[in-house]
This record gives sequence, C-alpha cells and structure tokens, in this order.
Amino acid sequence: MYTGNVEEKDKVHKGYHCVYQIHYHVVFPVKYRKALLDESVVKVIQETAQAIQQRYAIEFERLGMDRGHIHILCGAYPKYSPGKIVQIFKSITAREIFRQKPSVKKELWGGEFWTDGYYVATVGEKGDWKTVERYIQKQGKPKEELRELPLFPDFDTL
Repeated sequence: MYTGNVEEKDKVHKGYHCVYQIHYHVVFPVKYRKALLDESVVKVIQETAQAIQQRYAIEFERLGMDRGHIHILCGAYPKYSPGKIVQIFKSITAREIFRQKPSVKKELWGGEFWTDGYYVATVGEKGDWKTVERYIQKQGKPKEELRELPLFPDFDTL
C-alpha cells in the first residue's frame, strides 16, 4: 500500500499501451450498516488489500474505516472501471473476513459482508487530493478529537 513517501497524486503510471494518472475515492458500508469493522477485521482488510494490489493493477493509496463503513483512495489501470474495482475489493475482502473471522458471519444474515451500493468520485478539481486524504485518515477517530473536515469546502449543499 501507499507509504506516503512519494506524492502519489502526481505519479504517472505506465501500462503496456498507456500512461495514466487516475485516482478514485470510494465509500461503502457494511451490510445493514452493522458496526463490524473492529481491529481484527480491519487487519484482515488491510492484509487482503495488499494481496489484491499484488494480483491486480490497483493501488490502494489510503484506507480509512469507521466501525460501519470504509473509505478507499485508490488508483488503477484504466481497464478497470470503478465498479470493477469495487467488485474485486468487496468480493475478495468479504471472502477473507468470513474465512478468518467466522464469528462475523453470524452477525449478518444473507451471507454478504458489504452492501450492494457504493459511492465513487474521481479525485481532482472538486475534491482535491489532500482534502480527501485527510478525510480518509480521520475515519474511525472519535468525533471529539476531530475538527469537522468538509469534503467539498466550496459546496455547502453536498
């Protein structure tokens, strides 16, 4: 995963037939918005994200989790649509969570860990990199420790 040593937002990646610089902010909750993302589940997700990076041309630059949802800042080879990135991440992490933490499955009915829906945005003009990165890093911190960080400071209606 991204270590923070290089300005990832400025890094241009090279593929076989293209050069690209794509970053997505993805958010989705746990099924039924259950608060299941404890330390042990977060560890499974982080380890699984590293394995996904090695197998797919997806780079997870930041992961931020609250008890009931996850924020992902990632970049990917252009052949992967945002929906495909979400599908890969959700399916593989859910399988690993259920395999390594079978007690979690008992909390859910229907056998799914993540909701079907998700939010995705490109990181660029409207939501600059640093704002999104800070927002994701603050996930899971008690509210009293945080100053509210607006995701889109120019738009009060969002």
